[in-house]
Amino acid sequence: MSADQAIDVAGEIFREVAEELHRLRIDLRSGNVEQAEKTGKAVRDLRVATALVLEERNRVDKLRKDIAGRVGPGTLDLDAARDEIGRRLACLRRAGGG
Repeated sequence: MSADQAIDVAGEIFREVAEELHRLRIDLRSGNVEQAEKTGKAVRDLRVATALVLEERNRVDKLRKDIAGRVGPGTLDLDAARDEIGRRLACLRRAGGG
């Protein structure tokens, strides 16, 4: 399952739980207190679904950033960086007399 598909699934779960909670709220307002027990469970389910959606969204954002980072100018050339540091240190030694 791709990350986008996981977000779609998590979003669908979130919508279903939110719809159930909305129906329960309407029942409670109309005086149907028999559904009150289900409301607590629906609220907990909604919290879990919300966390799932946010977690998947963060995962997709991280994957996109990782992919975008790979498209950049390329890899870091550590050998060239080491040579440049050595060159600059040599210049500083010559300039400082040490």
